[in-house]
Amino acid sequence: MAVDYTVIVLYLAGMLAMGWWGMRRAKSKSEFLVAGRRLGPWMYSGTMAAIVLGGASTIGGVGLGYKYGLSGAWMVFTIGLGLLALSVFFSARIARLKVYTVSEMLDLRYGGRAGVISGVVMWAYTLMLAVTSTIAYATIFDVLFDLPRTLAIVLGGTIVVAYSTLGGMWSITITDMVQFVVKTIGVLLLLLPIAVVKAGGFAEMKAALPTSYFEPLGIGGETIFTYVLIYTFGMLIGQDIWQRVFTARTDKVAKWGGTVAGTYCLVYALAGAVIGTAAKVMYPTLPSADDAFATIVKDELPMGVRGLVLAAALAAVMSTSSGALIACATVANNDIWSRLRGAVARKDEGEHDEVKGNRFFILIMGVAVIGIAIALNDVVQALTVAYNLLVAGLLVPILGGLLWRRGTAQGALAAVGVGGLAVIGLMWTYGILANEPVYYGLLASFAVYVIVSLATRPTDAAVLANWRARLAGQDTPAEPDPSVPAPATA
Repeated sequence: MAVDYTVIVLYLAGMLAMGWWGMRRAKSKSEFLVAGRRLGPWMYSGTMAAIVLGGASTIGGVGLGYKYGLSGAWMVFTIGLGLLALSVFFSARIARLKVYTVSEMLDLRYGGRAGVISGVVMWAYTLMLAVTSTIAYATIFDVLFDLPRTLAIVLGGTIVVAYSTLGGMWSITITDMVQFVVKTIGVLLLLLPIAVVKAGGFAEMKAALPTSYFEPLGIGGETIFTYVLIYTFGMLIGQDIWQRVFTARTDKVAKWGGTVAGTYCLVYALAGAVIGTAAKVMYPTLPSADDAFATIVKDELPMGVRGLVLAAALAAVMSTSSGALIACATVANNDIWSRLRGAVARKDEGEHDEVKGNRFFILIMGVAVIGIAIALNDVVQALTVAYNLLVAGLLVPILGGLLWRRGTAQGALAAVGVGGLAVIGLMWTYGILANEPVYYGLLASFAVYVIVSLATRPTDAAVLANWRARLAGQDTPAEPDPSVPAPATA
């Protein structure tokens, strides 16, 4: 294992070096939080693919392939579909807004009334996403160094917190690009063909496994629908994803670079399912499907290659963890703390050091993430709660704001509140892992949004004019649309 250890140690040292390099570039809020909005198509595509394909997509995707066969690709496939939908239909407009958070977009669209509430929901989602990614270090470092769970979480989490705090989005962007290359080589070019060959080829795999392993819908229609509802729609509205859209140099980069990344996700999804299917042939009685990735890597790959593939798994976890961490810190500082601070006290005289403030919040959120990851046992339930709150609480106000001019601030706030409370109550009734909470919570959010919006005065014409101007990439508001009724005057 000496060669494998060397590969991993060099990889981790490289991540820290990238963080130090990023610190020298992150001199302003824009540079620190969105890499100066300067990423070109190739770097944008690579980093976008890196953040959406995390430990769940790699280790979990292989596990689903082990359990269900080729239809196990559906979870990661729906992530790719969500990224494609975001890139083709919304990313260009999102990039032109020149904001930093989803809540800022809601304030811009509805007139400045949805920020704190939506920020709290988004913060909870990004926090739990960072926690679950951090917990995944325990699995990888256990395979690598046989480390205790707590020490593995602290080691992996500290490295991510260090380079994220140093250089912000620039450090994360460079490290994600390296991680994208490592994942591509390790999983697609090495592990995939080796696994298929070791399993005897596709003919032997078909002969050894039930036919359900090769049926495209073998995982079940209801499961696929739930994946679409949670992951496809989640890709449309997550702060961690939007913050990457904000890094694009132009709206065309956001659209076409994201389309390339989404297509890559579809290929990655199928690769994970095939690797898992091959592992089922070689190891038919593993105690847990999630052990399939580590087992096939540990037992079937030659030294050096094994280290690179494990580095690929580590890269997948680190990219998602760092992206979720900076998103969590950005929301906590810009959408929650700054607004509450502004409500209780005047701003200090002089220019506030926003880079220093955001760096501090990444450090604080990072320490919190590591602590929660050590204490938390049921990762699946925690992540399910986060995704259910995100989709049921924020999907309708965000997409409604982008697609329906008649939506109002009152409708948006009602949708966030009712959708969030409904999904929490339904999870209490049906169980956290049930599908019904997100179904009914989303329907309740939609109904309330439409009813309250129609029952309240239309959004101020000046607010909508400014919104349309920002969507069009203009610096000054367009003239108010005469077809939109002006608000009543006293």
